[in-house]
Amino acid sequence: MNFIRRVLINALIFVAIAGLLPNYFHVANLWIALLAAVVLSLLNAFVKPVLVILSLPITMLTLGFFYLIINAFILEMTSFFVGSEVFYFSSFGSALLISLIISLVNLVITDRFSV
Repeated sequence: MNFIRRVLINALIFVAIAGLLPNYFHVANLWIALLAAVVLSLLNAFVKPVLVILSLPITMLTLGFFYLIINAFILEMTSFFVGSEVFYFSSFGSALLISLIISLVNLVITDRFSV
């Protein structure tokens, strides 16, 4: 149930950010956002832990800021797997900004609704 809730929240966040920042981020429709949320969840479960462990020295050196770069890279990978015609970022900087927004929104929502 928690997985489904997180996927739905991420899909809604994708649609909201695409509406608020159309020059930086594009999502074709709600179904693409849902597919992207599923792909993002799978990448977060399987690829992200490997990247975090491999980049641990640089993450410690930058006091954790490199973790945001990893998040942006995971979003770029999501764009690659979903399809860059229907789900894309205008640049890596926009992916970095959107990963920061998604992280903050997930932090607030998960903290507020965790029971």
